[in-house]
Amino acid sequence: MKPALKTCLFSAAAVAWTAGLLVAARGDETRSDRSLASSVCPVVYRLDESPAAHGYHYTFFGNAFFINDQGYLLTVAHVLDTFKNGGQPSMLVTRPNRPPQLLPLTVVAVDREHDTAIVRATPNPFSSRYRVAFLSLASDATAPGQAVLALSLHPANIRNPRSFQLPLEDRATGMVLSIEQTQFAKSGPAADVFLLSHPVTLGQSGSPVLTADARAVVGLIEGQWVRNGLASFAREEERSAEPPGAAIPIRYAVALLKQNGVAYRVAPSAATGAAPSRQ
Repeated sequence: MKPALKTCLFSAAAVAWTAGLLVAARGDETRSDRSLASSVCPVVYRLDESPAAHGYHYTFFGNAFFINDQGYLLTVAHVLDTFKNGGQPSMLVTRPNRPPQLLPLTVVAVDREHDTAIVRATPNPFSSRYRVAFLSLASDATAPGQAVLALSLHPANIRNPRSFQLPLEDRATGMVLSIEQTQFAKSGPAADVFLLSHPVTLGQSGSPVLTADARAVVGLIEGQWVRNGLASFAREEERSAEPPGAAIPIRYAVALLKQNGVAYRVAPSAATGAAPSRQ
């Protein structure tokens, strides 16, 4: 074989191999991206006794996200306030090649002083053919300047939501502006929140805030403070036309998980690179 031909064939093989790696990397990124969306579920209240052509009519309250394969999720406590005096909370779960389905939620524990809550889906969607995944929790505390991603879902038709309609996804990238203090319960202690460089809207409460690189949960969106003047905490030079969003540090939810013996996965530490562990 002529040297020029050998060189040409070698170059072609190298290009094909490199292209294969790029395609595989994009495939891994797509799968990882899909897993992120599959870890979040809208928290709703079913209004119908039986489904119609487009499923059950429901009222949308916020979001929750899975933290293990046993069907446990985290959300914020105020998303569940409507159900304190009765009523069954549910969540909307997607299924491959089939319409989404509503599954009942059981309230496991609530910490109103830090506006966090644990719920559990019954039956466990990880034991059946649902499109679900769970998120790892960050081991490091967040800090101003950290790049983050907020992920949430909302009904396709917000005024008349039906369970057979796929929810729409909202993603917002930004960074942590500052760590501030507020009071979630009137007679409760002061609690930390961190402000985000992008605004959040009502309905995003309970959604995860993740590190932009490792996709580990550093907090939960705190949507009830959107209208309550939380922007006044931000420094004057950090203010924009819209008030910043706020999130609850994940450490408060971790404390509640530990108190109730609920398993969760810790993401590798940014400082040590330690392997994930299960608590």
